[in-house]
Amino acid sequence: MFDNKEKTDLEHLGEFGLIAHITKAVELTEKSTLKGIGDDAAVLDFSGKKTLVSTDLLLEGVHFDLRYVPLKHLGYKAVQVNLSDIYAMNGIASQVTFSIGLSSRFPLEAVEELYAGVLLACNAYNVDLVGGDTSTSQQGLIISVTSIGHAKEADIAYRHGAQEGDLVCVSGDLGGAYIGLQLLEREKRIFLENPNIQPDLEGKDYIIERQLKPEARKDIVQLLADIGIKPTAMIDISDGLASEILHICEASGKGCRLYEEKIPIDPMTYDTAREFGIDPTICALNGGEDYELLFTVSQADYDKIKSQPDISIIGHITEQAAGCELISKSGNVHPITAQGWNAFAKPQV
Repeated sequence: MFDNKEKTDLEHLGEFGLIAHITKAVELTEKSTLKGIGDDAAVLDFSGKKTLVSTDLLLEGVHFDLRYVPLKHLGYKAVQVNLSDIYAMNGIASQVTFSIGLSSRFPLEAVEELYAGVLLACNAYNVDLVGGDTSTSQQGLIISVTSIGHAKEADIAYRHGAQEGDLVCVSGDLGGAYIGLQLLEREKRIFLENPNIQPDLEGKDYIIERQLKPEARKDIVQLLADIGIKPTAMIDISDGLASEILHICEASGKGCRLYEEKIPIDPMTYDTAREFGIDPTICALNGGEDYELLFTVSQADYDKIKSQPDISIIGHITEQAAGCELISKSGNVHPITAQGWNAFAKPQV
């Protein structure tokens, strides 16, 4: 994986030398960051706003495969998926910490690539890297990211606020990350069988990028603020549309009706899913890793949101007794069940 680069053994640097090396390019830009890397703790000041905190743990072989995930992309994605949780609370992310555990197979140059992706994500989203930790690992690469953000108390959107009659909305399009993963896994299997065959990913840039380089939807939070909409409930789509709408309905004590024909699916996702013999709607419902925002708004906000090109109205909230249902394109009614990511599922053999 690193054969084409000069390798610098991390043992010669030591932990503190490594930290000093990989953080020397860190620049602080957030007014809320009073002290970043270099002391026992960061010091933040949000001037009376509520603080939002979220943490993710990513494990090699469980959440990512370095046989096809470039380290720079991995660093970028690790930050993005964590920022997405802050935006899913209708807040603004402002700081992250980034911690890694790695084995001796990783030279300094590999760590630099990983952190190049981290800093790229921080710069793109105006977020300060304010801390982290490094450790040796006997289990491959381990990444832990904590994101910190803020919001006015009145602006925070929880999962439990959906009301009967609210519109169910989603940003962007769904299913692309899952189909991108299927494509990468297929090419990995082909390569392992015959290393002389080059990957065939031509013309599939969009869905590959949806998997390797997702973009958290900070822009949607800003858009909703600009048009004067406060979501009644909100969540990000990490585990699939079905799982996330069930989370909102359970937390809110409500049911829902979603319409298959309204679910946004990109043409490349649709066509590639068909090539794999997979129903594109199943990809959207249960694929996960899209990191779009799923939210509910009052029917009174319909005129404000109906013309937004990157937001789709896909259904409405019902009373709890009505259950959670999907109306198919043919008009059939199906109960919505969650079949997305299970962090404790036993691996397939």
